[in-house]
Amino acid sequence: MNVLIVGSGGREHAIAYCVAKSDKADKIYCTPGNAGIAEYAECAPIGAMEFEKIVAFAKEKSVDLVIVGMDDPLVGGLVDELEAAGIRTFGPRKNAAILEGSKAFSKDLMKKYNIPTAAYENFTDAGKALSYLETAKFPIVLKADGLALGKGVLICNTLEEAKEGVKTIMLDKKFGSAGNEMVIEEFMTGREVSVLSFVDGNTIKTMTSAQDHKRAGDGDTGLNTGGMGTFSPSPFYTKEVEDFCNKYIYQATVDAMKAEGRPFKGVIFFGLMLTEEGPKVLEYNARFGDPEAQVVLPRMKNDILEVVEACIDGTLDKVDLQFEDNAAVCVVLASEGYPVSYEKGLPIEGLEEFKKHDGYYCFHAGTKFADGKIVTNGGRVLGITAKGKDLKEARANAYAATEWVQFGNKYMRHDIGKAIDEA
Repeated sequence: MNVLIVGSGGREHAIAYCVAKSDKADKIYCTPGNAGIAEYAECAPIGAMEFEKIVAFAKEKSVDLVIVGMDDPLVGGLVDELEAAGIRTFGPRKNAAILEGSKAFSKDLMKKYNIPTAAYENFTDAGKALSYLETAKFPIVLKADGLALGKGVLICNTLEEAKEGVKTIMLDKKFGSAGNEMVIEEFMTGREVSVLSFVDGNTIKTMTSAQDHKRAGDGDTGLNTGGMGTFSPSPFYTKEVEDFCNKYIYQATVDAMKAEGRPFKGVIFFGLMLTEEGPKVLEYNARFGDPEAQVVLPRMKNDILEVVEACIDGTLDKVDLQFEDNAAVCVVLASEGYPVSYEKGLPIEGLEEFKKHDGYYCFHAGTKFADGKIVTNGGRVLGITAKGKDLKEARANAYAATEWVQFGNKYMRHDIGKAIDEA
C-alpha cells in the first residue's frame, strides 16, 4: 500500500522507520518531512496545516493510508477532511482530538467519569482567576487550555509568580489563543510516567511505558521544552500501577469518550503522576509522544501497519501487541539556546555512523537539506536512541552514540535516565 505520514519531527521519523519495515508498505510519502525521513519517504513541501493540499496530494499519489503524527492537524480536523475524501486515516477525528486540544475539556471529562486527576478549576476571566489564587495553596499549576507546543504549563511557587503567570497566559497571550481559557490545578508530587496506547473506539491496548525529561538543563533546571530525552520502560511503572490504571484510567477514558459521542480511534498518550494516593492523570495527548515514540516504537515487535489498520477497522481486540524485553534511551541533541533562540543552518557530521551499528538510531527532529548537505533546522535537531539489555546499558549506549554526531551549537542534557539509578 501507499502510505502518507503527516509531520516533520523525530516522532514522524520513528513512525517512518517502522512503516518502512512493514511488508505492507510499497511507497511512503511524508508532508513536509525532514532530511532523515527522506531516507524512507518521498517528502513534499506541504505544511501540516495545509489540509486542502494534503488531501489533493494523497489523491494524486493514490495514497491508501494516512498516518497523522502531529497534534495541530489532528485538533484542527485533518482526519475528518481526509475521511470525507474517502482516504483511510489513522488518528482521532476533530471531536475526539479535543482530548488534547482542550485541557478544560479533558479535566471536565475526568471529573464527570471519576478518572483520577488533580483537583482544578477552569477560568475564562483573568480577574476571577486572580481572585481564586488569593486563597489557593502553593505551589500551584497554571495551564493554557489549548495547544502550546508542550510549553503552556507554568508551575508557580508563590502568589506573585502565579499572578505573573495569569498575566503571561491570559492577558499577554504568550501562547496565543491557547490562553483564552486557563486551568488552575493542584500541584501533584511523585514520579511521572508516560504510557502510549492504541485505541479503536472500543478496545485499548497499551504500549510499553516511558518517561520524558521536559526541562532544558541538567537536574531538571531551566525552561520547559518539547522534551530533551526519554527512556523506556519506566522502572516505576510496576504491575500494581498498571493494574490500577487498567481498572480506573485507560478503559475508563475510552468508554468516557464513546459515551460523550466522541469515539476515539488512534493513539492516546497518558501522562501519569504516581502520587502517594495512587496514579493520577496529568494530561492526555491525542497522538504518539515526542520523544517517547523514539524509544517505544523501536521496541515494538508488531507490524505497525497491521496495528494501525486494526484501530481503523475496530478489530484491535484481535491484535497481540508485543514489545521486546529490553530497554531504550533517547538523548535529544538540541541547538544551544533552545527553547528561546538559536542558530539554524549548521552542517551535521557523523550521521553515517548509525548505519554501521544495530540497535542505534538517529531520529531527525529539526533538519533539512542545503546544498547537498544535512543541516540543522530547529531547536531540537536529533534524537539519539540506543537499545540495551537494561536501562543502564541503553543509557550508556545512547550517550556513547551522541559522540558520533557533531554540529556547531550542539547541546544536550547529560542526565537523561539518571533516575534509573535510583529505582
